[in-house]
Amino acid sequence: MTSLRRVLLCLALGAQAFVRPAQRLTLGRRSPALRVAATMSLAGSKPLKVAIVGATGAVGAEIIGVLEQRGFPVEGSPTLFGSKGGKSVETKQWGTLTTEAFSVEATKGYDVVFLAASGDFAIKYAREIGKGLSENGVVVDNSSALRYDDDVPLVVPEVNGQLCEGNKVIANPNCTTAIALMALFPLFLAFGLKKVIVSTYQAASGAGAAGMAELKEGIADAVQGDAYLEDDGRFGSKPIANTEFAHPLAFNVIPHIDKFQENGYTKEEMKVTWECRKMLGFPPLPSSSDTGKEPKVSCTAVRIPTLRAHSEAITIETEKPVTVEAARAVLSDFPGLKLSDDVDKNLYPMPITSTGNYDVEVGRIRRNDVFGENGLDFFICGDQLLRGAALNAVLVAEKARSFA
Repeated sequence: MTSLRRVLLCLALGAQAFVRPAQRLTLGRRSPALRVAATMSLAGSKPLKVAIVGATGAVGAEIIGVLEQRGFPVEGSPTLFGSKGGKSVETKQWGTLTTEAFSVEATKGYDVVFLAASGDFAIKYAREIGKGLSENGVVVDNSSALRYDDDVPLVVPEVNGQLCEGNKVIANPNCTTAIALMALFPLFLAFGLKKVIVSTYQAASGAGAAGMAELKEGIADAVQGDAYLEDDGRFGSKPIANTEFAHPLAFNVIPHIDKFQENGYTKEEMKVTWECRKMLGFPPLPSSSDTGKEPKVSCTAVRIPTLRAHSEAITIETEKPVTVEAARAVLSDFPGLKLSDDVDKNLYPMPITSTGNYDVEVGRIRRNDVFGENGLDFFICGDQLLRGAALNAVLVAEKARSFA
């Protein structure tokens, strides 16, 4: 065992003191399998009947690409379901596929069904689909509708992949949460977490293909069309159109994603709080039964005019003292994370380097001057259509089927 691995093992064992008793067995049991969760592939396994509901959307298209890239053992070709059917979808591995009209009956006997549809669709159909699957079949839902239901595990395989075992319906977390937890979880294990403060810089693709199109059109109009930027930075007489966002996103940032809640946060911001709590082993909604060991999480979510990949600036207060060197050691050894942290070479996470990549980049790691020896600041960036959606969904399916 290398000295680094000895250090990591000691840190992980020490972190058990900060985990609720009911969770300690789970964490201890899953820690040795963390790396397997990220690298696991079912390539070469028995072919599986696979369906994708919502394959013509941005996430559905990415799921197809990930299945191809990871050599997922699909029997024949994946079945693509839509509201009406008849749409053509081009794939590299299976050629041109045509969507079929969805029905629960049509999914019976399938091994894996990916849902890239609305929350209302998931509420209405996810559990019904699950009842008709093969013996070890699984539904992976990408919507937010089921994430806080007690009977539906919320999973990032590297974090809590053991919850895939025996569950017919599994929820994908919010893209921002999934990216954040890739860095927060190993730090939670090693040092404990008291406070987590997140500021997000979220790409237009978080609003789907329509959001990306609106940004492209807005930039084109501002630069070349009638809606142009004046020398002093103001727009010309013709405003840039916006339907997907509350304001024009081109040459702008918008501190508003999803609906505002009574507490002043947006729902997107609260998702980070609720989902971080649930996936770290605590009830998602704070209540009078809280023990005080639950991490306190606050988020400000901002839409920025990039096409793809979300970035996040994160500040943490830890239970145990943390050094930059110890944090780097823990983060660099966690599967699915890539250390990008050399300011002398201008090396740090950016959307332009994260787009299209499976790993989440982490860098700008430094001591936080507010929390002192128990504080850390860092910056992360990940492709939210992959790590925050499609890739995580396929990894969940692989993990779930590994228990079959």
